[in-house]
Amino acid sequence: MKVSRVLPCVVAVAMLAVSSATAALARSGDGPSAKSKGFAKSEHVLAFINGYRDKKEPKRLPAAVKAMGEHGLIKDPEQSGIYIGFIAGVLGENPATAEKLVTEMFPMPPVEQAVLVKAIAYSGLTDWKALLGKFVERMPARKVLIEKYLYRNAPTLEALALDADGGNAIDINWGYFFATGSHAPASRIIGALVWSTERNDVEKLTIGAMAKWTLASNASRDKTLLDIAKAELNTQPEEVRKPLREVIEAAETFETGRIKREALKAIEELKVKGPQAGRDFVWWGQAGQTVLAAGCVAAGALGQVQVGIPCVLGGALSSAALHFLKPGQ
Repeated sequence: MKVSRVLPCVVAVAMLAVSSATAALARSGDGPSAKSKGFAKSEHVLAFINGYRDKKEPKRLPAAVKAMGEHGLIKDPEQSGIYIGFIAGVLGENPATAEKLVTEMFPMPPVEQAVLVKAIAYSGLTDWKALLGKFVERMPARKVLIEKYLYRNAPTLEALALDADGGNAIDINWGYFFATGSHAPASRIIGALVWSTERNDVEKLTIGAMAKWTLASNASRDKTLLDIAKAELNTQPEEVRKPLREVIEAAETFETGRIKREALKAIEELKVKGPQAGRDFVWWGQAGQTVLAAGCVAAGALGQVQVGIPCVLGGALSSAALHFLKPGQ
């Protein structure tokens, strides 16, 4: 039976210094655009990601990546975690054709090349450095970033801190899971539940709350994820097992609204009172770099408005971004 997976997505908050005309020029000579290959709308890209594990078609990845660019989904690499992770997962599962898939993604505007560099580095391919090295000359603008991964031991996905880039690492792991259904990225997201009861760091609390909500919502529709969550009960420390039990219960009873209400209450408490370690410190306006926001959920974009999940993106935590957490939303 086909399941509907809920995508935590990234909403861009800054405009690029690259004009649409420049981006179009970078893709000139491409032949048919990605829009003419089944990705006429951004929702089609999300639907491809959402249903990928039901019908794996890695040969469509280059067209999907081009569509991500055409629809502005990867114009800010720091806010493109879901797409970085998904590209990485597809490449990682297809070592024999990975080089061909990457080749077909070019030409690509320089700013979007950062997404590809990170995806190759996070792919888990045994020879990812060799693969990345083959495209150095095609990405001269990304020389510093490429050298960071090739020679300066920048962290690969398994070593990436879950609070890196304002929580973008959570989205990257989700993207990899949507592509592969593998245990490792799901386990890393589950590990972030340790922050779901955080009372001194609003950024970590927000990441923990997001992880808890996305896990419950996705596990209610994805048996593979639910099975992984149950297996993790045997390996995680108690501070993770407790919220994980709540995730499993909510997923099995389709009561994810309760987790949403609890997240709102905890975040609001921090907003009003400040960190438990120092309630008299006025800090809300400077707190954290992580945001929960409504976003381009695949199911929601396709009209299934009953399905909703927040995204992690860079920026100050604000009441506007938390609008999605309001009761009844």
